[in-house]
Amino acid sequence: MTDKTAARIAVLADTSLQRHVLQQALAGNGYRVVLNSDPARLDDEALAACEADLWLVDLAQSEDSPLIDSLLERASAPVLFGEGHAPERHSEHYPRWERRLVGKLKRLVGDPTQAVGPSLQALLDEAQRPSRVTLPQALADSPLVAGEPARQVWLLAASLGGPAAVKAFLDALPGGLPVGFVYAQHIDPHFESALPQAVGRHSQWHVKGVRPGDPVRCGEVIVVPISRELGFDEEGRMQVGERPWPEPYSPSIDQMMLNLGQHFGERCGVIAFSGMGSDGSAAAAYLRRQGGAIWTQRADSCVCSSMPDSLREGGYSSFSGEPRELAAQLVNHLATQVA
Repeated sequence: MTDKTAARIAVLADTSLQRHVLQQALAGNGYRVVLNSDPARLDDEALAACEADLWLVDLAQSEDSPLIDSLLERASAPVLFGEGHAPERHSEHYPRWERRLVGKLKRLVGDPTQAVGPSLQALLDEAQRPSRVTLPQALADSPLVAGEPARQVWLLAASLGGPAAVKAFLDALPGGLPVGFVYAQHIDPHFESALPQAVGRHSQWHVKGVRPGDPVRCGEVIVVPISRELGFDEEGRMQVGERPWPEPYSPSIDQMMLNLGQHFGERCGVIAFSGMGSDGSAAAAYLRRQGGAIWTQRADSCVCSSMPDSLREGGYSSFSGEPRELAAQLVNHLATQVA
């Protein structure tokens, strides 16, 4: 999302720690912070000059503030009060606090992931056919498994900047590997049908929608539904439930990680690509306990690195690289297993 389209948020908080955490949370989720101030250091003139789509007011001191009274009288934008003291960014309570805040912001000023859909056209127009990672001899000599139910399933998780990163990963990944993927992308549902062609058009992988009752198969990438939760039955067959994903993310990468880890355990993994927020951090410890691997896209190759950063900062990521390096790492990982 560009600065011209990002919702403008003005923050008033009377502790420096709260202002710092709110700044990180808002910017990491695609919102533009146009003011971040202690109300005691702000006058009526500065208040009137600020152009914001929403005012976020979080005060530790409960006594009345003339400035806040003035804001309520003048503000044409919504005023959101009292999200409460922000937990430490790496605490177990932070993802829940962030989800609650982001859910309210989406309802009030819109969803920044709506910028993801229009970017697909650039991928559809792309003519480049990059070279693929060389297949190690151990994998080249192994029997072809394309089309067979995948014993090992990896989640490709992404938000803002994700389609281009996932495409680069799949373009570099040779076909015929003993693995299948599910791909969870934060995106406006109107663009869901365009996603498979946009990310799969140059790769040797079949990118397609869910087939309820069918397993994830080797050689394919299943796009996770935007509106309803994807799970697995005891035999590993895909099941699309009636309930929507837990708010505020659709699809919820946290929930998808839980569902994947519950069924596949050590036979699964997650690669977190470019994206906003910290979706995935709440379920990361569970997936690691189940024996699953977590890798992340390197920050300097991301459009927005908040999502992979949160996994790295939590100590969950065991490997980071740009998309082609992630593809090479997966090929070597699978070759070691076969050998």
